[in-house]
Amino acid sequence: GLGLGIAFKKMVDNTAAQEQAMAQLNTTLQSTEFAAGKTADELTQAAGGLQKMTTFGDEAIIGMQSLLLTFKDIKGDNFDRTTVAVLDMATAMKTDLKSASIQLGKALNDPAKNLSALTRSGIQFTDAQTDMIKEMQASGDVAGAQTIILQELESQFGGSAKAARDTL
Repeated sequence: GLGLGIAFKKMVDNTAAQEQAMAQLNTTLQSTEFAAGKTADELTQAAGGLQKMTTFGDEAIIGMQSLLLTFKDIKGDNFDRTTVAVLDMATAMKTDLKSASIQLGKALNDPAKNLSALTRSGIQFTDAQTDMIKEMQASGDVAGAQTIILQELESQFGGSAKAARDTL
């Protein structure tokens, strides 16, 4: 009986956490007017898929997605790539999803201004990359600047979250 009670409590706790994550996701989508170009269904499906490939639960991933949504200049495919990059970065740097998503979100939302925060964390960009990022943003190509940042993150941390899942 005790084991059944503990299992039931865990199920209720997990359901409550999932509902809280979904409520926050829907609220953030509405408040940002769907700036990322994603729906709640798309985001939860992505979170479910990433849960199967990483050590992070879908409610944690949904919570991280909610934070990323507040950075309104991260959109479309770059939003999806950013989600994976946060998981990889948090795993490789042994930090939490909230910290990694805020740090990366700031850098991608305003690359020219906030790229230095990533550099201070040990993420290396060449002078040519830095110049190109600044030039692209100045010309209005924020998505292009984001792509350069994401490519560098993928080259440094890509696959870290999946590799962690494949261990004991």
